[in-house]
Amino acid sequence: MYLMRLGEAGSEKPVVRIDDTHYVDVSDVVTDFNEAFFGAGDMTRLQGVVNERSAAGNVKAFAGERIGAPIARPHQILCIGLNYSDHAAETGQAVPEEPILFTKSPNTLIGPNDEVRIPRGSTKPDWEVELGIVIGKRTSYLDSIEEAREAIAGFVVVNDVSERAFQIERGGQWSKGKSAETFNPAGPWLVTPDEIDDVLNLGMWLDVNGIRRQDGSTSTMIFDPYFIVHYLSQFLVLEPGDLINTGTPPGVGMGFKPQIWLQPGDVMELGIEGLGSQRQPVLAPR
Repeated sequence: MYLMRLGEAGSEKPVVRIDDTHYVDVSDVVTDFNEAFFGAGDMTRLQGVVNERSAAGNVKAFAGERIGAPIARPHQILCIGLNYSDHAAETGQAVPEEPILFTKSPNTLIGPNDEVRIPRGSTKPDWEVELGIVIGKRTSYLDSIEEAREAIAGFVVVNDVSERAFQIERGGQWSKGKSAETFNPAGPWLVTPDEIDDVLNLGMWLDVNGIRRQDGSTSTMIFDPYFIVHYLSQFLVLEPGDLINTGTPPGVGMGFKPQIWLQPGDVMELGIEGLGSQRQPVLAPR
């Protein structure tokens, strides 16, 4: 299934995408795609509702509604740094022996086509197309990779927007450069694992003002999604609906010579094969 949330920010309704033009409204059977939904393990029941309504022609046409993030605000957004071998190379850093973990404030989450705002004092705002993992059940101390597979509700496109000066030059944790408002566009939909042939072989791309900046593949991940979920479960409890950003391929602004930073008026467009695409205008600080 392809889970979506449509409507104005704070008032989104849950729907299931059928194709490019139509969806099934499930807001009468699902309050939201949130912790309660994922934790209840309601995917099978929801699939039955969608199949029944689709077969009966009980579908609606997309009509230009705002697309929200496909999940409600999670307990936590966890992020893996330097998780692509070719991205580590462009930054001049060694390939990590274990996943580098940092957090991102959950209130950074926005829709895939919402505006991204540069924060006050920013000098080095940057972009990062990433594969996001959504957790499907409360999980800790997983014993195997297979258990990690079963803990994943689905995958989503994420733009891990960053402020490199805050992240690298201001001391402390990377979270400083990752947690400004609007810094985590997600969507347009959450794709359940059964819809993806091979999550480790998906093309990824990102353009700024129509110029291709990132052109990569999940195949160059150092730590794959299943390893990441298993690994993180040894250190913390993963809650239903939590989001994990799994790293970015090369082509970030920081990696160019000379470096390239986002400016007000820029437009980022990005996507991952099979998971949809995003488009964000960039705004000046407020």
